[in-house]
Amino acid sequence: MDTGTHVVMGIALGGLATLDPVVASSHASEVSVLIGTIAGSQIPDIDTVLKLKNNAIYIRNHRGVTHSIPAVIFWPILLTGLIYPFFPGASLFHLWAWTFAAVFIHVFVDIFNAYGTQALRPFSTKWIALGWINTFDPFIFIIHVLGIAIWLLGAQPGYTFLLMYLVVIAYYFIRFKARQRVLTEVKKIIPDAAEIIIAPTMKFHRWRIAAMNETQFFVGRAMKDRVEILDRFIRVPVPETPVIKAAKKDKNLSAFLSFSPVYRWEVDEYDDFYEVRFIDLRYRSNGHYPFVAVVRLDKNLKPISSYTGWVYSEKKLRKKLSIIPN
Repeated sequence: MDTGTHVVMGIALGGLATLDPVVASSHASEVSVLIGTIAGSQIPDIDTVLKLKNNAIYIRNHRGVTHSIPAVIFWPILLTGLIYPFFPGASLFHLWAWTFAAVFIHVFVDIFNAYGTQALRPFSTKWIALGWINTFDPFIFIIHVLGIAIWLLGAQPGYTFLLMYLVVIAYYFIRFKARQRVLTEVKKIIPDAAEIIIAPTMKFHRWRIAAMNETQFFVGRAMKDRVEILDRFIRVPVPETPVIKAAKKDKNLSAFLSFSPVYRWEVDEYDDFYEVRFIDLRYRSNGHYPFVAVVRLDKNLKPISSYTGWVYSEKKLRKKLSIIPN
């Protein structure tokens, strides 16, 4: 989920914690647990700072180690150790338990996005992305904000957020059923599909679709149960040419390939350089595919420049590659 949603989730979990008799019986426990749930709902995304370094490191590592099984164990211990000295009258165990719940829920809800997480590390580096809920879901965010507002107006927070979470759980099942209906329709259109990726959007009834069979890639969209295929591409295996091999050594393309499961590729030769471009097919927007990796190599196959990330025009991509001045 996005940062804002994780913040309101942390606040809501802190309110829910007031149903815990030990937490409710101590002001120190109440305050420390609220701090713990807010911090715990944020700390797995500490790897966002990697974006300040470069996109390649961010793409390769975001929602990786910081969302892993060891991290889910480590973060609550770290936060409890930092918070408890300021609230020595709090229950140490209950502070840890609710902080652990916040960290666990953060990682758990991220699994339901199209982006996903590597939550099974170190046992598996596979990305788990169920694609039920958009990274920012207006309904989930608004219902949390509404619950917080009701709390501020004087309602008992525990039962307020208990009711809210029951509604959210029901919403997740509704989203699952909606996605399954889209999946059924895609299978009717592409019965021999080897892989189907269905990604939610901020609009409840609109979905993005990327699929493949043995010979083609398919890109489409769905509105409710109506599926429309927008683009088809011949599926051409990536050749092991010297140009491609050299490009794959670049950190930006390497990061792209570690993250993207459905892509097509292009190689263009110019007078004094080669350009290798890989294009992710999952994020079609207004006829454009904004998530790419591009590597430029000289005639000796030495890298000149490269980039991976989201760009929405060729002009901006050229700036990223320093082909024209920024």
